[in-house]
Amino acid sequence: MENLKTEILTILKKYAINKKVFENLPDNPHIANDLKINSARLVDIIIDVEEKFNIEVENEQLKQIVYLNDIVNLIQSKINK
Repeated sequence: MENLKTEILTILKKYAINKKVFENLPDNPHIANDLKINSARLVDIIIDVEEKFNIEVENEQLKQIVYLNDIVNLIQSKINK
């Protein structure tokens, strides 16, 4: 799971406006509040995640992503199917 988290953080960093927020992240950062990533950028992030992990994320699932662990858990559930 930590490797997956690291890979996701790498993707998130590409879209974060303020890279400094990644220096002292909480364990499970809030995508919008902690990472300052808006919903439009989140869609780009999910596209990258879909390509990287060869999965498909439905719109309903996208709406449920609030924290980093939400993305991690979503990917794990898709990979384990």
